[in-house]
Amino acid sequence: MLSNQLKKQFTSKLLDWHAHENFRTLPWKEEQDPYKIWLSEIILQQTRAEQGLPYYLRFIDQYPTIIDLAEANDDHIFKLWEGLGYYNRCRNLLFTARVIKDQYQGVFPKNYNDIINLKGIGNYTAAAIASFAFNLPYAVVDGNVYRVLARYAGIELPIDSNEGKKVIASLAQELIATDKAAAYNQAIMDFGASICKPKNPLCGTCPFQRNCKAYTENTVSLLPVKTKKITVRKRYFNYVIVETPTHYWIEKRTDSDIWRDLHQVLLIETDKKVSLQQLKKQLVEKEYFKNKPELVLLQSKEQKLSHQLIISSIYNIKINNINESSLKKANWVPKKDILKYAFPKTLSEIFS
Repeated sequence: MLSNQLKKQFTSKLLDWHAHENFRTLPWKEEQDPYKIWLSEIILQQTRAEQGLPYYLRFIDQYPTIIDLAEANDDHIFKLWEGLGYYNRCRNLLFTARVIKDQYQGVFPKNYNDIINLKGIGNYTAAAIASFAFNLPYAVVDGNVYRVLARYAGIELPIDSNEGKKVIASLAQELIATDKAAAYNQAIMDFGASICKPKNPLCGTCPFQRNCKAYTENTVSLLPVKTKKITVRKRYFNYVIVETPTHYWIEKRTDSDIWRDLHQVLLIETDKKVSLQQLKKQLVEKEYFKNKPELVLLQSKEQKLSHQLIISSIYNIKINNINESSLKKANWVPKKDILKYAFPKTLSEIFS
C-alpha cells in the first residue's frame, strides 16, 4: 500500500491540479445548497453528467426548494424525470423530500448519520452532501474514485468485491484533505472523469505519472479489476396503441416490475418474438375488442437496461369509438393530453 509520503503527495498534487488545471464546469460545482447538491447527485446516479444536466436545470427551475418538491404532484415529477430511467430514484426523491419537509421542517439535515438514513441515500451520496454542503471530511467513493485509486496504488482486488470496496474506501478516507473536503472530493471525481478515464486516459499529462503504480508497471488498461458478469434477461413487449379519432387508451404500471408508476399502452408480454398473426390471435382470445380489429406494426425497438433487454414491437389499432373495445373505460385519455403522462422511453418517443 502507499507510504505516508505518497499519500500526502497525492492529496497535495490533486488539490493543486484542481486549483489550476481543472476546467470541468457544471452548475452544481461549488454549490453549497444541500438540496441542489442532493438533487444533482440523485440525478447523476447511473447517468452521465451531460445527460443529467438538462434534467437538473428543469427541476431547479420548477422546484427551486425542497418544500416545492415535497408538495409536487407525483405524476408531474415522473413526467419531468421521463427518459432518465432507474425510476426508483424518482420515487425516493419524492419520499425523502417529504420526510425532510415533515420531520426536519424543510431544512436538510447537517449530520452525516441523519443524511445517510434518508431513503435513496447511500455512502457515496451522503459523503457528497456532507462534504459539498457542510465541508465535513467524508470521502466520496464512486466509479471515478475506484479507478483513480486502484491505478495509483496498484490495487488488484476486484472493486466489485466486498474486500476491494473496503480497501479503496479506507484509502479514500485516509487521503481526504480534512480541512478542504469539498475541494478534494470534487477534484478526485473530476480527475477521474477528465484525466484518468476508463479508456484512453491522459497519462502523458497526468501529475501522478511518476508515482502511479499502474503507469510504471504498465497495468493501466487492466485496472480497476472487475470479476462479476451481468446476466441480461431478454423480454418481449408487444405494445398496442389503441386509439379512436379523439382518444388513446393508457394505463399506469402499478406492480413492482420495471417502470412502476409510468404509463403504457396495451401491453402483451410474450416469452419469445411473435408474429402479427399470433398477436392478433391473443387479442381475440383476451376479448379486448368486440369486432376483429386491424392491427398494424409501426416499429420495433430494443432498449437495454442494466439487467434486461426489452425487445419491443409497437402496433396500432384504430377504432371508431371506445364502445368497440372492452378495455377499461376509465383509461381513455384525450389525445391532446397525452404528453402530460410519463411513459417509458420507447413509448414517449412515439408520442413526442
